[in-house]
Amino acid sequence: MRLRHIEIFHAIYTTGSITNAAKMLHVSQPSVSKVLSHAELQLGFNLFERVKGRLIPTDEAEMLFDEVDKIYQQMRAIKNTAENIKKSEFGAISLGVTPALGFDAIPGVIADYHRDFPNVTFDIQTLHNDAVLQALLEHKCDLAVLFSPNSMPGISTKTLSQSELVIVYPKEKFPDCPDKLTLNQVCEDEFIDISDSGPLGDMLWARIMEENITFNASIKVQTYFIAARLVARGLGICVVDRFTAQGNLADNVAIASFDPPLTFTVSAVHLENRSLSKVTEEFLPYLSKGISST
Repeated sequence: MRLRHIEIFHAIYTTGSITNAAKMLHVSQPSVSKVLSHAELQLGFNLFERVKGRLIPTDEAEMLFDEVDKIYQQMRAIKNTAENIKKSEFGAISLGVTPALGFDAIPGVIADYHRDFPNVTFDIQTLHNDAVLQALLEHKCDLAVLFSPNSMPGISTKTLSQSELVIVYPKEKFPDCPDKLTLNQVCEDEFIDISDSGPLGDMLWARIMEENITFNASIKVQTYFIAARLVARGLGICVVDRFTAQGNLADNVAIASFDPPLTFTVSAVHLENRSLSKVTEEFLPYLSKGISST
């Protein structure tokens, strides 16, 4: 029996007539009759007998129905799953994110998305810019969100938002808590240096060179949030991205933008030759909105 035979047989068996089966399947009565006749011809025996205007299953049909019903239920499950995929109710999103976005931005985005699509699963890992290409190629993630990613062959980039580098400083240094500062205003303070910090570090270094500033740096770290925590301990000032600064605020520290500002893009990247899943495509607007509002 073909799948169409099974569908027609099941509909007639459960509804008792060709008319009802046609209504249930949203097809014409002649097409139901034609498929039934073809099914019986293929099988070599009758499935129904007409008795007082109703179709009564034959003994052969009764023996066949239990097996047919199992397949029919599987067909319904496939149909329902396909509909759910179409509606983005099921699926999986594999996401790589730069660590700074893990404090508030990405958790907020996922919370908003998860409220609308609770059956979509997430696999989230933190990535640095220099590791993203390998992670995408090895299927460790399908989509990555990074700060100022370099142009790479075979990688598609979508700008989600802009952010900035900021100065995190002790409030006792500037009691009036200015929201803008220049490097000259903080160059005499102990500077917590962040080594090997990728494109943002390059951006800061270019500004330092441009303004011919020299810092006293006796503490060097590799992670932005550690630098912000050290400032809260009164050990100097640091320059980090705004996401990290806002995610590690303390009562005794404040945040200031650069004057003039040092801005960078927040972008989503994925492999050009590997299309994103439907749920991942529909996750992107949530991502863009959530990161822009953080």
